[in-house]
Amino acid sequence: MLYRIASSLRLVGSTISLAALAVGSQGYAQSAEPAVPAQDAENPPLTDDLHDRRINYQGQIVVSAQGIRDLDLLAGTDVVEGEELQRNLAGQIGDVLDSQPGVSASGFAPGASRPILRGFSGERVKVLIDGIGAIDASNTSDDHAVSIDPLTAERIEVLRGPAVLLFGSQAIGGAVNVIDKRIPLRLPSESVHFDFLAGGDTAADQREIGGSVDMRLGNSGFVFHADGSWRETDDLEVPGYTVAPALRADLLADAAEETEEGNLEEAEELREAADQRGFVPNTGTETWTANAGLAFFRNDSSLGFSFGVYDTQYGVPGRPGAGHHHGEEEGEEHDEDHGAEEEEGEEAVSIGLRQYRADLRGDIYLGEGLFERLRLRAGYSDYTHTEFEGDEIGTVFDVQGIEARAELIQNDSGPWRGSIGMQYYFRDFEAIGAEAFVAPNRTDQFAVFALQEYGTGPLQLEGSLRYENTHTEANTLGITRDFDTFSGAVGLSYEATPAIRTGINLSRVARAPAAEELFSNGPHIATQAFEIGDPNLKQEKAWGAELFARGSLAGATFSLAAYRTWFDDFIYLSQTGAEEDDLPVFVFLQQDATYSGIEGEVAFDLLETDNFTLGTELLGEYVHAKLDDDTFVPRIPPLHLAAALKASTGDFDVRGEVEWYDEQNDIAPFETATDGYTFVNASIAWRPLRGTNSVTLLLKADNIFDVSGRRHTSFTKDFVPLAGRNFSASLRASF
Repeated sequence: MLYRIASSLRLVGSTISLAALAVGSQGYAQSAEPAVPAQDAENPPLTDDLHDRRINYQGQIVVSAQGIRDLDLLAGTDVVEGEELQRNLAGQIGDVLDSQPGVSASGFAPGASRPILRGFSGERVKVLIDGIGAIDASNTSDDHAVSIDPLTAERIEVLRGPAVLLFGSQAIGGAVNVIDKRIPLRLPSESVHFDFLAGGDTAADQREIGGSVDMRLGNSGFVFHADGSWRETDDLEVPGYTVAPALRADLLADAAEETEEGNLEEAEELREAADQRGFVPNTGTETWTANAGLAFFRNDSSLGFSFGVYDTQYGVPGRPGAGHHHGEEEGEEHDEDHGAEEEEGEEAVSIGLRQYRADLRGDIYLGEGLFERLRLRAGYSDYTHTEFEGDEIGTVFDVQGIEARAELIQNDSGPWRGSIGMQYYFRDFEAIGAEAFVAPNRTDQFAVFALQEYGTGPLQLEGSLRYENTHTEANTLGITRDFDTFSGAVGLSYEATPAIRTGINLSRVARAPAAEELFSNGPHIATQAFEIGDPNLKQEKAWGAELFARGSLAGATFSLAAYRTWFDDFIYLSQTGAEEDDLPVFVFLQQDATYSGIEGEVAFDLLETDNFTLGTELLGEYVHAKLDDDTFVPRIPPLHLAAALKASTGDFDVRGEVEWYDEQNDIAPFETATDGYTFVNASIAWRPLRGTNSVTLLLKADNIFDVSGRRHTSFTKDFVPLAGRNFSASLRASF
């Protein structure tokens, strides 16, 4: 990650060759291809695709989400693509990005893992597909998968700082923007272009394959795209005992108690749960996707649409020893879920999810007036998520949604630049079944926003504003809530040298409560919790301050950010210690809170010759979050430090890295502490075709010493540890 940034940063302050740094047809760094395809006489392609490219102060081309351009309100944009994306590829977006600075993952199960940015999750992190939301139910609960397959992603961007509020007030923590080519981004330079990726690993017996084709339809200006992917995994293999030491001690103590009472069968089941080791039962997954799109390019304008399907089935691991309150005869004792090795009467929980999605994108050139172009983006989703108890349907979640935005991009006028726009979001949510813990509800949201920058010298001033009206109703409860929220940010940046920029960002963001926070009230089998919302929640408000510095100094590249956020009426899910229907009760509460954090990365070369480079990367991040009553916010990631050493030749990249996670003892009431751990990983990438990286074979070994590790951010950390020693191989080709 950082080494790639460091290598390209040597070009900062000198004439930068766009041809040398061009993003290829798959979005990977291509040294042999131009940044823009050769012109066609009849249909000249866009000189800019549907995103704004820039050379950032980390020396790489950043293709950022619509409307951001190169405004420095972002305190840092991490782009995961090419070899790095291949090396970190996983089934869920959260796991792909877990090694990025300031990013962790919810890690509920191998089939469901959402990104967590700067300690924020759920409603405070916006997950986007090319600038608009995923329109799924992954924000409803951690057991719900994100309906995006990284296997067909061209690039993944992590956007931080106050400017991301342009994509919604839900982006207090930041946004993750996945760029794929379901709607073609550009005219390919050749008549047909193929991309292919296949891989497998040993920890979950993973098998995966994905591919895409882009085809120019003659000289008409039309480009057709199709892609698809398939992935299957078995139960996750882990080192040592599956359950955490504290939970194992509780299970053995309960077993001893059952033995004393003469309940020998129950005692044996508890001991079996305590002694489960080597794998996590009921964690297999199977996912497939298919997308097709068509785009038309003419002069400096384009219009395109696509249709796609995302389908996944995955197991939900049960908490060992937990009472199961479903599917049992009256008077029966409750049995724990042993996943694949179940006793009669026990039911494994699994989830089947399918999303049909249609997308539209337009980029219309308007000329030399006040506004240069009009950008349109819209998506429609029909989403169904079914929770199974064994073979029986438990609860069905249906979501139909629309998100659309229109943005007018100003022509540069002296020191001024910017954009204005509007956005609409609609979601119709219904849960059907005995455990429909959220009442049917509808959400309508309308927003207007503006982003402006002023400055021509080393000082630049930026500002953004957003107004949202959110209408949420639950007719079965007879409850309607309306919220008007105003958000804004201002930033001042200073270019100390041509290669170093520092700055400060100030923001005030307001967020309306989500329907799940308002209307939840019932048992949720997948998370094994009884969740209770509060229909009287007020809007959440946050004041934020951020200092950043990034650039190149004395041969090293660096990016540093320190931030603090003060919340009024912070909304959080808290365990109460009570039980309902044999499940622990969690309630949505509000009080003031403060988040503080620091994150940074640095890279530099230790040795460089004509055909060999040895470099190192260092990364660190820390978040501290407390509520106004002096208790800690639940599930905050611990201190994380990482170091990597990478050797590069023309055909090979060899990398070794150490990741250290501290213990987490800053815990909320009823939350358990998490031990620290250290992972050692290594990889080698081989590009067999000399002079091009169109084919890359990558071999990787993760957690080489088979260490047991648990994510503190996960609801299931006490019985879903991270994978043990894992060997993987993948092949990427683009031709």
